[in-house]
Amino acid sequence: MLLHEAVFRFSTSHTQQIYKALAPELSDEVNPRSTTTCWFEGEDTLVLKVEAQDIAALRAALNMILRLVNVADEMQEIG
Repeated sequence: MLLHEAVFRFSTSHTQQIYKALAPELSDEVNPRSTTTCWFEGEDTLVLKVEAQDIAALRAALNMILRLVNVADEMQEIG
């Protein structure tokens, strides 16, 4: 039973590239206490939803996935 959730919407022209960078992590079950889903809203908005059984699991999942989003976005700026 998932009790806690966080939803983020990222508006960027790099949504496709960021999603592709996140896809391998989204398919792996890193922590059985949390789930992460990602989808598009329009062409330039990426939605990220993290659900967890407890606050500690939510924090850990958010730390990981938000760091990955940040790195993927920074890499687009370099390229």
